[in-house]
Amino acid sequence: MNKIIIAIDGFSSTGKSTVARQLAKELNYIYVDTGAMYRAVTYFALKNDLIGEGFFHSEKLIERLDDINITFKFNEDLGFAEVYLNGENIEKDIRTLVVSQYVSPVSTISEVRQKLVEQQQLMGKGKGIVMDGRDIGTVVFPDAELKIFMTASAETRAKRRYKELLERGHNLSYDEVLENVTTRDYIDSTREDSPLMKAEDAIEIDNSDLTIEAQLDSLIKLAKAIA
Repeated sequence: MNKIIIAIDGFSSTGKSTVARQLAKELNYIYVDTGAMYRAVTYFALKNDLIGEGFFHSEKLIERLDDINITFKFNEDLGFAEVYLNGENIEKDIRTLVVSQYVSPVSTISEVRQKLVEQQQLMGKGKGIVMDGRDIGTVVFPDAELKIFMTASAETRAKRRYKELLERGHNLSYDEVLENVTTRDYIDSTREDSPLMKAEDAIEIDNSDLTIEAQLDSLIKLAKAIA
């Protein structure tokens, strides 16, 4: 089969990363979690006091973008690539609700998006890649052979995220998670630069009532039919 680019976009907590990672493994493709890249920049901003409760020094973050080096290293024990920031493994650090609260404002910064989109496009030059995020099918790879747009109700997504965070030992309420989900939806969909939207030629999948297995089976069939 010919190798293709598979772009998976959609709202937060729709399970994009999980199904994209499994799809890449089934097809022997490279998987890139672009959301993790934006989380890494957000983590950098938090650690350097560039963003926090009631403040965001966006100009200072822009000035320090050259200090940010994001890489992925495959972990054989886990079966997926973990995120590194300037050589430090931050995979667990970027999955907290604190990072989730600030990742959307950081993602609105055009300079941040430009830096990461350039890196993402380089990753896809050889094709054979599955990439998920918010603007993959519209901005990063508008000519991708297969585009998917994942969606689910805010309540369903909040329940999934809440369960995931509890399992990781975070102490928080469902209402906090739901508020975070709906706030991120609004910011991601209304930002001026590369807003979250479904590409005209994307296939929409509402996975509110679908298992991971059902989603994966559907995506494998779509990918093989195109390739």
